Order: sequence, then C-alpha cells, then structure tokens
Amino acid sequence: MPTLSPKAYDFFPLDAISPKGWLLEQLKEQALGLGGKLDRFWPSICDSGWTGGGTDSWERLPYWLDGFIPLAFLLRDEDMMSRARQAVDAIIARQQPDGWLCPCDEDERYRYDMWALFLVLKALVVWHDATGDARVEGVVRSALQLLDRHIDSFVLFAWAQTRWFEALIPLFWLYERTGEPWLLDLAVKLRAQGFDWVALYENWPMQAPYERGRWSQMTHVVNQAMMLKSGALYARLSGLVRDRDAADDMLAKLDQYHGTAWGLFTGDECLAGSSPAQGTELCAVVEAMYSLEWLAALTGEVRYADRLERVAFNALAGAFTPDMEYHQYAQQVNQVQCSFQEEPVYLTNGPETGLFGVEPHFGCCTANFHQGWPKLAASVFMKSPRGIAVVLPLASELNTEVNGVPVRISVEGDYPFSGNVRVTVEAESPVAFELSVRIPGWAEGASLKLDGASVNASADAFACMERVWRHNVVELDLPMPVSLLPRPNGLSAVARGPLLYSLNVPGRWVKQDKEGVGDMPWLNNFEVFPTAAWNYGLCVDALDPAKDIRFEERPVGARPFSPEGAPVRAKLRGRKVPWQMVRGAAAPAPSGEAYGESEELELIPYGCTVLRMTEMPVVPCK
Repeated sequence: MPTLSPKAYDFFPLDAISPKGWLLEQLKEQALGLGGKLDRFWPSICDSGWTGGGTDSWERLPYWLDGFIPLAFLLRDEDMMSRARQAVDAIIARQQPDGWLCPCDEDERYRYDMWALFLVLKALVVWHDATGDARVEGVVRSALQLLDRHIDSFVLFAWAQTRWFEALIPLFWLYERTGEPWLLDLAVKLRAQGFDWVALYENWPMQAPYERGRWSQMTHVVNQAMMLKSGALYARLSGLVRDRDAADDMLAKLDQYHGTAWGLFTGDECLAGSSPAQGTELCAVVEAMYSLEWLAALTGEVRYADRLERVAFNALAGAFTPDMEYHQYAQQVNQVQCSFQEEPVYLTNGPETGLFGVEPHFGCCTANFHQGWPKLAASVFMKSPRGIAVVLPLASELNTEVNGVPVRISVEGDYPFSGNVRVTVEAESPVAFELSVRIPGWAEGASLKLDGASVNASADAFACMERVWRHNVVELDLPMPVSLLPRPNGLSAVARGPLLYSLNVPGRWVKQDKEGVGDMPWLNNFEVFPTAAWNYGLCVDALDPAKDIRFEERPVGARPFSPEGAPVRAKLRGRKVPWQMVRGAAAPAPSGEAYGESEELELIPYGCTVLRMTEMPVVPCK
C-alpha cells in the first residue's frame, strides 16, 4: 500500500513564532501599507465572488488570504485576524452540499479552472494552522472528494494542469491527519493529468527566450517559480530520486540561461534571458520563496535556504517602496528608469509593467505579494526529527514544547546586515533534544560557540548540537565574505554574504494621472526618472575585490530597506562608461571603454534601492 515518506523538517504553527527586530518591523510596515488594507478598498477582494460579491471569482481572494492570514497572526493583530475570519467564514458558508467550493454556477463547473480550488485549500490549511478551526478538515475533505470525481470527466486544463502539484499541499496535509488511502490515489491522478515539469527539464528546450509577444504556460515565470518544488513534493509518494532532486537540475538550467544576480530568473512575463534589463514578476519572487521554503523542509538541504535568503533580502525587498504602499509588477536588476513605454523592453508584458502602484499592469501580484515576508518569518524555525532547527538566523522567538517541557528559543542579531547571531535556549526544566543551526554555503570560516566552547561549524551544513538544554547560549559568527559574481556580457555584481550591492540612483517621482479612473484613484501609477548619472564601471580587483571595497555598518532602523535607512554601505571607486538607454531601460551592456577620472561611489543593498545599477563592468582605475 502506498504511503508518504517523511519530510526532513516540518513547519511550526504560527502561534509558536514571534518575529523580532527588523523582521517584525517589516511585517508591521506591510500591515500599515498595502498589505493591511487591500480588503478595505480593492474590488477584487472587498467585492470578491468568494464572499458573495460581483468581481473576481478565481485566484485573487485566495492569493490574498494565503498571505494575509499569516501576516495577521504573526503580528497578533486582532482586527486583521477578525477580517481574515470573516472571509474564511464566507467561503466555508458557500460550500455546496456535494463539496464544490468555488464560486460558479453548476452549469459552469466544466469550464472552471480548478487552480483556484488548489489555492483556496492551501489558504484554508494556513487558517487551520493559525486557529485550529475544526471546520477546515471537513471542508478540505469534501472539496477533494468532489475534485476526485470532477476530474474523472473534466480533466485538468490550463493553470490547474501546470500547477497540479500545489494541490498536494492540502492533500498531503489531510492524509497525514486521516490516513485515508483514496487521497494518495487522487494524488496519482493529479500527477497523471498534470504537466510533467520533471520530464520537460530532462530534455529542456528553453535555453533562449521566445520571440517577442509569444506567451507560453511552459515558460511562464510564475509557473517556473512554483514548479521548482513539484518533484520534491511528489517524491514523498513516488520515492524516486529523479523527483526528489529535480529542483537542482531545474535551477542550474534556469541560472545558466535566464539567471539573475539575486538567485532567481527573469520572466516578463515569460522566461526572458539573462540581460539585467529584463524584468522578473513579483508573483514569481514570492512563489519561488515559497517553493524554496518547501524544498528546505522536504530535503533538509542548506542550499535551498541559502537561495531563499538571496531572493528575499534582494528581490522581495526591492519590489516595493520602503513604506510598502506601492509595488512593481516586474523589477529589473539594472533599473535606471520606471516609465510608461508603448514598446517596452519586456518580451510579453505591457507598458505599465515597471511602474509603481497598487495594481500596475495586472492585479495578480497585488493579491499575491502578501505571502512573501510572513511565510519567510514562519520558516525561521522548523521541527527536525530530533529536535529544532534554526533554518534562517533572523531575530525571532519560538515557544514550543519538547517531550512535554516548555522551551523558548530566541534568535537575536541584525542578520543579514551583520554576521553576529546569538541563540538563547531557555527550558522550564532540563530536556534533551538536538538544536541544529544552519551554516550558509558561503560562510567559510564561520565560528560557532555553545556556552563559550567551540562547536564545528562547517559551511553548507547544519551544525547539530545534541544535549540536555536548560539555560544555554549559542553564538554564531558568519564572516560575510565579499565577492564579485560573474555575469553575462562581461559584467559583475558585488555581493557580501547574502546581500547584493547596487549603485543607488536618485529619482524623480511623477504621478501618472490616467483618464477614466473616476472613483478608483488607486489605478494611478508612478513613474520614476533618474536625476543622476548611472553609467559606471567598478574600479576593483576582480580576483580580490575586498581590498578595494570598504563597508560601513550603521544601526538597523525601522526601515532598513530604504535608501536613507540602508544599514550597510560600500565605498569604492568607479568610472563612467558609455551606456545607452533602450526602450526606457539600460542596454544589456555598455558600448565602449571607461572614460574620465575615477569617482568615489557608494553602493547600498539592492533591496534598499528603487533605481539601481547592480551588474556593471570592472574597469581600470585612473
């Protein structure tokens, strides 16, 4: 009889985790910004078909709930928790007697894309994780039983076909609670009807982007971000190494042909090559983070958490204004202007793709961005078979029980802006378990001490400390090496630990007053135009960049991801290079040699910038 293999790690319930430090402030910023008030004015949420309204009846409200719920409960915000409950209550109340959950008439079911069902079931599982709501198990069971019958006649198509594996998350959750065999049979059916991403990447034909205007489910960037976890999820059932390790081959190919300096890939809206002027959709950023969180939990491998940090601290932070009121649909690694372009540089996106606003270009990212920071915060700690793992060394507190003994674990520090991390363990009485602390792959020479005594801290591994715990302190020192990441077209990017550093280009903001907005002023967007030179090369030793770059650390404030609040600044010399602008974007590379005298440049973390240059040539100093 088939069964599920165990995960390497598992997630803690939301009420066990309390973010601290800058991470807590970032969640508060999101709640005060767009993330905390979207349901008060945006028709796709406040008038959603899921709650009895007349607008979107597909993915937007489930997307929003999937991030709004963990945001509300991590902040312990009573008003937000109440609003989440109202939406959940409305969804559950509208489930049909046969189990159909989605908002459409019965005669429309055959053409309803079931992707929205997978998504709303995931959100309901998050709700159960936060509240223990006893209704959720029955709702999920009835909906999956109906799905099992429905796809006998109406096989998966469109988004449900390419995102079939997302259904495994609520499906496996229910199986682990009930052990009902039909659920695993349904998983096999979903796999058989779904798109075979693993097979596609074994014979991968997508080395170059399609021609301008050609759109494809197979190259759609959000599908790509989601599918990274597809093999590892299904490997719990198949037991195949081919499935379990598929993400490594997928990421390697995406890095080679469509990669960016911050560890994801371009897609505007489909895979777009390796030029730093091509964009990456915000939905892809948060979905890639979610995939990497699951990959870390499923496999226990350090490399997935390493990449998760690179994406979060750079791309996620860089997609918003510092107050998180406005975001971009797609961001560029080299982003020197955000303007309306009738013929944009983007291959399959429209003129408003790079603008900042509430709903620039298309509203999926407006609904979906909410999950980024909250789910990262919920992944700081994970359960291991022998105890507790500190997967991300971000300031947070865990309150849990081990063998019936209350245990509190506190992580302190300003990581990733600083490499000094302190982990304090307080147990109500002596209790034995294993505490594992992740040492990133880039952290050669890391130092780890337990109550003052050195512990082995090999890079790219979890440092495992098994003992009886009572009142103990673990001190971790990550050396934050400086490196130049080689990029295509002879360019390089400066990295220090998990952070990329960019030339911050000051900008002039211009509100785009659109006709026909009427009583929907949130449809207006903002353009940003550079007010200083951006065309520079870096005067650094390519083999030993650290000797030419001086880093200055400052106190971490309430808005570390802002130009003014950047906690780390890099000083170095640079020279201008001839670099043209094409379709409102920097060309993929400069067109000639450096000229003029060298100037002192200041780079700040990528996530602190709006306009930026990140990939630049190394040039001789003069």
